[in-house]
Amino acid sequence: MIATAHLNFGYPWWLSYGHLPLVAGSGLLLALGFWRKWPLWTIIVLSPLFLWSSTALLAARFVLNLNGEAELPTQSFLRSGVGRVLDIGAGTGRSSIMVLKARPQATLVALDLFGQSFEQHFGPSQSPQQRLQANLEAAGVQQRAAIVTADMRELPFEPSTFDAIVSAYVFEHLNREGIQKSLAEAARVEKPGGDFLLMLVAKEPWMQYTFGPMLMHAHLQGAEWWTPRLREAGFQVIEEGTHPATLYLLARRSP
Repeated sequence: MIATAHLNFGYPWWLSYGHLPLVAGSGLLLALGFWRKWPLWTIIVLSPLFLWSSTALLAARFVLNLNGEAELPTQSFLRSGVGRVLDIGAGTGRSSIMVLKARPQATLVALDLFGQSFEQHFGPSQSPQQRLQANLEAAGVQQRAAIVTADMRELPFEPSTFDAIVSAYVFEHLNREGIQKSLAEAARVEKPGGDFLLMLVAKEPWMQYTFGPMLMHAHLQGAEWWTPRLREAGFQVIEEGTHPATLYLLARRSP
């Protein structure tokens, strides 16, 4: 992932820097303990905390790096490089920018409901659409993007409108009924043979190590759960894999 100074995806500070107070505090206490020759047990207690918080900080900042640009997890998505793409649940534009930079001849519709859940995740500073537009402009891709406010469970498009669809870290927030409706809508508005790149939070050991079970999404599912859901909606999974913190499934709309 590439950090870009002008982009602000609005993720909370603690995801990237929340371990820093623990690093500073435990490091200071360790230094003081060595200097003042505290009992060995205090050093034994403080050392794992300093080691964990330091390595977790590095993982959160340089591996996860939510406020940096994302990389396309697979080059098989929209391999032709041209076409109209729908970003379902675009948020502040991280996945939209990812696609538009990786596919410079494509155009994209960034769709989100921009409702209460948006403010809960990203804060109430600018209007959601303004924040998304500002990021698209900062990335230099605004000429190839349009913003639409709509519910992913009732997409306001005609059938077979899009050549490809992407959705990043959205579907795991829905209940079973919402997932079924949204996948069915995605299949309806995508052209037969079009690619659907579904990106989800991966339940990986290093994520649990970094953030702990209390900060993880509650009901993360693996590819074995999502593949049948995609198949029921009319997609065929042609590739799956993991990218840092991401489980991705590349599916193709059945004819």
